[in-house]
Amino acid sequence: MLGAIKKKFYDFYTQKHRLIQKPNFENMPTPEIGYKHVENGGLLANREQLLGLLPHNGIVAELGVAHGDFSRKILEINKPSKLHLVDVWQSERYPEKLFHEVSQKFQKEKEEGKVVINRGLSTEVVDQFPDAYFDWIYIDTAHTYLVTKAELESYLPKMKVGGVIAGHDFIVGEIDVPWKYGVIEAVYEFCEKYNWEIIYLTMERGISPSFAIREISKG
Repeated sequence: MLGAIKKKFYDFYTQKHRLIQKPNFENMPTPEIGYKHVENGGLLANREQLLGLLPHNGIVAELGVAHGDFSRKILEINKPSKLHLVDVWQSERYPEKLFHEVSQKFQKEKEEGKVVINRGLSTEVVDQFPDAYFDWIYIDTAHTYLVTKAELESYLPKMKVGGVIAGHDFIVGEIDVPWKYGVIEAVYEFCEKYNWEIIYLTMERGISPSFAIREISKG
């Protein structure tokens, strides 16, 4: 009886939030990285500290905005010259009304040209940006392997030389659902394939940790 209740809850939660079904967990690769991919890495207390270390006064994109709370922190701590907010705002969890709330929240910054809202899926609006455009980006969207892999590879040519790709939810997944994330797998695979390194990992407990990677210097 208890098993049937758990299965019913699992099926409901998975369908509601469009999560990965357990039978597909094994479809993810299990890539490994070498010492060169971590030798310059550092640990940070939280992602606010990370914002203080990422390039200031640059051109930035946040992929996955939700309510815009972290967007505000980016503006206050990192002070980018331009911040692109990328989100589709069309799911049950993040509906249309959030788009209007975020638009209103950053109305002043939009008028000043400091904030631009690029509404749509991250892998679709990427074509709106020129190559070698971003100083850094922050990924916080679906957390699945396939989506994260697509985001990393599609935004790669959009990064300036020395640009940083950061992101949220650098964890295995949610144990109690269960929901297997694919961020670690996608990041490891990307670093190995394109010769990038992990430069920061955050260690906070209240929310999932973040990562930051950049291309390994050829010098």
